[in-house]
Amino acid sequence: MTKQKTKKAVVKRMKLTKTGKVKFRHAFTSHLMVRRSSKRKRQLRQKGICKGKIAVNMAELLGGR
Repeated sequence: MTKQKTKKAVVKRMKLTKTGKVKFRHAFTSHLMVRRSSKRKRQLRQKGICKGKIAVNMAELLGGR
């Protein structure tokens, strides 16, 4: 059986950390930020970590595991 190809759409949006966790950038940060609180804007600047089955699937699509 051939190797599974890496999904380029996932590669552009997510990265694997050194320990194998899937890191992503939060959505809803491009415009209309005036209505959001300072706390929310600050939280959206941070990278997110995928959890559960989604993390497993994304890591597989990225070529990890």
